[in-house]
Amino acid sequence: MSERRRLINLAYRLLGSLADAEDVVQETYARWYAMPRQRQDAVESPGGWLTTVASRICLDMLGSARARRERYVGEWIPEPLPEPAEWIDGRPGGATVDPADRVTLDESVNMAFLVVLDSMTPAERVAFILHDVFRYSFAEVAEIVGRTPAACRQLASSARRRIRDSQVPATPAARRAGIVREFKQAWEAKDIDALIGLLAPDATATGDGGGLVGAALRPVEGAEQIARFFADRARAVPGVTILECTVNGQPGLVGRQDGVTVSVMAFDVAGDRITHIWAVLNPDKLRPWTTG
Repeated sequence: MSERRRLINLAYRLLGSLADAEDVVQETYARWYAMPRQRQDAVESPGGWLTTVASRICLDMLGSARARRERYVGEWIPEPLPEPAEWIDGRPGGATVDPADRVTLDESVNMAFLVVLDSMTPAERVAFILHDVFRYSFAEVAEIVGRTPAACRQLASSARRRIRDSQVPATPAARRAGIVREFKQAWEAKDIDALIGLLAPDATATGDGGGLVGAALRPVEGAEQIARFFADRARAVPGVTILECTVNGQPGLVGRQDGVTVSVMAFDVAGDRITHIWAVLNPDKLRPWTTG
């Protein structure tokens, strides 16, 4: 059971969903305990066996997820990690309790990174995460994905190129937090001009309501359009408290109404402007944020 945390970390990065990651780990352990003791004792590395099985389950799930996404209402955004801590100057503040034995926060779980991962083929994603993030050799990756080491090297290289093409120069954490805070203040004030000033001219805002709550079915594009959209939302949904919270390791915003989390927003910032906003409103993805 000492492997559980590592398996959760792996499965979340592979699937972009904590709920699915927990299901994968549960299924992996079910398969381990279903084996006769004699077969368990014959496994040279139980940790390696668990990783291989979990990765293969994830690979299968990624294949079926593509078909499910085609039926998904509106845009699909990775499930944000429940993190109730408020942040101060870009650093998480206060003690937090993360379910699933904590998912270790690093750049491979920030929302921008997960969105790029989601654009990859299942094999690219698995090869890249296993090799570049979890440092498995290509020989080990090949055994898991059922391809040659050379093919896995190519998959990881292709995935790396996608990541590189999407990256922008990093903005210092304190400055990123300040920009998100200014966005919150302008949004609460319904100050369209201030919002426009914080957004890159070609910024995009993507909402994920899953067909269960109102959300734009397509990304909103352009600083002025996004500013007006958010100002209109502020008027249309009164009584929502906006909190500054850590979202997948970075400064974000959380909307709460009557003690229930109704939205979680992640931001990508380049220089002094917001380039992307991802707003998760699907209540199925936000339940852990309320139940904690």
